[in-house]
Amino acid sequence: MKTKLLIILLFVSNCFFAQEDAWVYFNAKPNSAAFFSAPLSELTQRSLTRRTTQNIALDIKDAPIHQPYVDQVEAATGITVLAKSKWLNMVHVRGSQTDIAALLGLSFVDHIQYANHSLNPGGKMAPVSNKIGKINKWLDTNNTQVNYNYGNSATQVQMLNCHILHQNNYTGNGKVVAILDAGFPGVNTAAPFASLRNRGLILGGYDFVNNSTSFYTGNSHGTNVLSTMGANATNLIGTAPDAGYYLFITEDVASETPLELSNWVEAAEEADRLGVDVINSSLGYFGFDNAAYSYTHAKMNGQTSVASRAVDIAFDKGMICVISAGNEGGSSEPHVGTPADAQRAVTIGSVTSTEVKSGFSSIGPTGDGRMKPDLMAMGSSSVISNTSGTITTASGTSFSSPILAGAITSFWSAFPSKTNAEIVQFVKASADRYAASIVTANNNYGYGIPDFQLAMNTALSTIQFESNKTVKIYPNPVDSEITISITDDLIGASFEMYNQLGQNVLKTNISNSLEHVNVANLTNGVYFYSISNTNKSLQGKLIKN
Repeated sequence: MKTKLLIILLFVSNCFFAQEDAWVYFNAKPNSAAFFSAPLSELTQRSLTRRTTQNIALDIKDAPIHQPYVDQVEAATGITVLAKSKWLNMVHVRGSQTDIAALLGLSFVDHIQYANHSLNPGGKMAPVSNKIGKINKWLDTNNTQVNYNYGNSATQVQMLNCHILHQNNYTGNGKVVAILDAGFPGVNTAAPFASLRNRGLILGGYDFVNNSTSFYTGNSHGTNVLSTMGANATNLIGTAPDAGYYLFITEDVASETPLELSNWVEAAEEADRLGVDVINSSLGYFGFDNAAYSYTHAKMNGQTSVASRAVDIAFDKGMICVISAGNEGGSSEPHVGTPADAQRAVTIGSVTSTEVKSGFSSIGPTGDGRMKPDLMAMGSSSVISNTSGTITTASGTSFSSPILAGAITSFWSAFPSKTNAEIVQFVKASADRYAASIVTANNNYGYGIPDFQLAMNTALSTIQFESNKTVKIYPNPVDSEITISITDDLIGASFEMYNQLGQNVLKTNISNSLEHVNVANLTNGVYFYSISNTNKSLQGKLIKN
C-alpha cells in the first residue's frame, strides 16, 4: 500500500512541478495613449509610411506591451519569461503548472493558453506528429532594360515570368524583405551576396534564439534561402536582387519547441517596426519534441498557433507573408503546418522543373477546411548558394517559397502604390489554375503557378482605367459594394460583369451619375466588366475580395 501511495504521490508531483510552456495574455495596455500621441516611439517612419500608403490606421495592437505587467509576471514564483508580443498582448512563460496557473491571480492577466493542449479547457493530448521540414514603370517586353544571365537558375525564374519583371528594371528596388529562418553564415563573406553587401542592402538582423545581434551564424538554411532571392552571381540570379533584407534567426535547430513560434512572432513585430514589406519564412511546425505540445490537423486552423495569428496581423499592418507549405506531402500527416495554415499567409508549395507537384510538397486543406497551398513555384532541385558561395541545388518548399517571395517583391516594386491585398490578388489571379480553383478548391496546387507578365498586364490595365476621368469604379478591390461614378452622357448605360470563364454574373442599368452596386454575393476573384450605351463602351477589371 505504501509503495502504491508513493507512486501516486510521485505522479501527482510530476504533474504539478514539471516545467510547462504557456502564453499568458493581458487584458489591457495602460500606456496606449502615450503611444498614439507619439507613434515614432514604437514604429519607424518607414513603418508609418507603409500604413499611410495603404490607408491603414494605427490600432491598439501597435501600442507596446505594458512593461510593468511583464516585470510582475517575471517576478512571480517559479516563472521565466521567454518572449513577449505586443500584437497578441501576451508573454511566453515557462514554469510548473501550479506556478503558471497562479498567474491568473494577477488582475491584468486575461487568460492562459498552455502549449500542452490537454491543460487547456476542452483540450486533449495531441498524438506525436511528423515534423514539417523546417530547415523546411510599364510593361514593355520589347524594351529590355536589364538582361541577367540566369545560367542554371533560369528555369526557376522564368517559370514565373519573373525575368519579364527584371527586363523592365523591376528587381525589388525600394522594397524591404525580412527572412525569418535558422541562420545566415557566409552571407557576410560569400561572393553571391557581394552585390547586396556592397550596396548596403543587408539592412540588419537579429538572433531571437540567442538574443544576440550576431546573425551571420546558425544553420546555413537561411543562407540558402536568401540566395534564391538576393544573389547576383554566375548561374544564380535571385528573384529580387535589388531589395533590401533583414535577416532574423527564429529557429533553434537543436530542438523543436513552441518557443520557436513566439520567436517568430517577435521577429514579425520587429519587421513591422522597421517598415518591412514582405516576410519570407521557410519554417513550419506540426510536431514538437514534447508530444503533448504537438498539433493535430484539426488545430491547423489559422487560430490555434500564435505564429499563424501573427501572420494575419502582419497582413493587417500592410505586409505580405510568404510561407513554405512544408515537405510532408509523402508522409502519414501530409497537411500544411503552422504558420502556413494562416488565412492570410501566401502559402507556397513546390513543383518540379516540368511544373508537376513535388511529391514531398505538403497539401491542404487546413484544419478548418480552407484551401492550401495558395501558389506553387519550383522547389525540386532549386539552384541555391551554400555558405562558401558554391552554386549547387537543393529541394524543398523552403526554396519555392523565397523564389516566389522575391518575385512578389519585384512585382510590388513595379506598383508601389498598390496595397498588399491588391498585390496578392493580382498574383493569385495570374496563376495557371486560378479559374478552376475558385470553383473547386485544389489542395495540391492551390491556384497554381503565377505568371508575372500577366499580373503586370492586369495591374497596368487597372491603372490606365483609374486615369480615365469619364468613369470611376471604386473601391477596387471590393468587398461588398462598388460605387460607379459617371458623366451625365452615360446615364442609362448598361453595366455588366463577367467571370474569367466568360459567364455573365451581373447586369444592371446605371440610372444616376453615382450608382451603388451590391456584389457581396459574388465569389472572390477577378472579373471583367463593361459599361456601354449606343455611343460609348468602356471595359475594365475588378477584383472581388
